[in-house]
Amino acid sequence: MNHYLDLHLLPDPEFSAAQLMSALFAKLHRALVAQPALHIGISLPQARAGQPPADQQPGAQPYLGQHLRLHGQADALATLMALPWLSGMRDHVNPGPIVPAPANAPHRLVRRVQADSNPERLRRRLCKRHTLSEEEARQRIPNRAARHLDLPYVQLRSQSTGQHFLLFIDQGDNLPEPRPGGFNRYGLSQGGSVPWF
Repeated sequence: MNHYLDLHLLPDPEFSAAQLMSALFAKLHRALVAQPALHIGISLPQARAGQPPADQQPGAQPYLGQHLRLHGQADALATLMALPWLSGMRDHVNPGPIVPAPANAPHRLVRRVQADSNPERLRRRLCKRHTLSEEEARQRIPNRAARHLDLPYVQLRSQSTGQHFLLFIDQGDNLPEPRPGGFNRYGLSQGGSVPWF
């Protein structure tokens, strides 16, 4: 993870930054699935959770920002950027050069956090496991049981089921030292850190 490149979203009156970031993230995911040998991590330097910064009103929504940073070895990043994965997004993204990460940058763990945010899915699972009727499952798991996270997220569509889902991203706190670990096909890790700057 000693190099990085930045992808900046360009303003577009037809699409929100959240829509464009979700589309960019989906394209990155498909490229990483197609090239499993590439070990790429991500960070979102402008993202913030639902807690408002000092200059904002309470109740601020989670925010992804307009800046996706890709972390990896220089050759892995060059291989990724040589692929046509940005087709359809070229008018919406300004990619920067591949450059070395600051040597003294702190590190953070950028990982996926899952929430039980879909009561309907929980009910289906309960019915399968315990042979309950839909009504019994509805009584056990009411709509108010949904859990929502105050983390930034991208909205994606599962390639296998076609269902839309929210992928919540937690960027953690600065770590005392870098942590080695692998990255999944979303560029996230449960154990490996990326430079934070």
